[in-house]
Amino acid sequence: MTDTPVWQQVAKAQIGTREVPGARSNPKIIEWAGKVGRRLGIAYTDDATPWCGLFVAYCMTAAGITPPQIAIRAKAWADWGQPVEPTLGAVLVFERHGGGHVGFYAGETSTNFRVLGGNQGDAVNYAWIAKTRCIATRWPSNVPLPPKAVRVVGFPEPKTVSTNEA
Repeated sequence: MTDTPVWQQVAKAQIGTREVPGARSNPKIIEWAGKVGRRLGIAYTDDATPWCGLFVAYCMTAAGITPPQIAIRAKAWADWGQPVEPTLGAVLVFERHGGGHVGFYAGETSTNFRVLGGNQGDAVNYAWIAKTRCIATRWPSNVPLPPKAVRVVGFPEPKTVSTNEA
């Protein structure tokens, strides 16, 4: 048995998915929007529209978990579910200039979280984000909280830390 929640396994399987430059869109990202449907809160038609919230909503939906209303908005995730200490698979919500960002906890150093997310440099990947930017750590309401936080530590301090995931 793995400590990795199903939704995080879904997310890991998407690593490498990228926006398509120019007027076209990656059909896979558009397909995610179709699977999430009305919970996104908008008609999502192109991958130039910020999609970190879409990515998290898709992963949760694929795991049978209902995302928040207007799931496209990263900060909508700050009130979703239940609060939890940082643990493998927790939803992390961040403040950023011009809005927010959302992704999954995948590790940490003393000052940064390792985040598995979408629309991080226009792709699904791991990024380092300062802990000071984190405004919420959430867990699905209908999934029991882990009995003990699964912290992933031991990383060296990253050379590059994301400051704006837009």
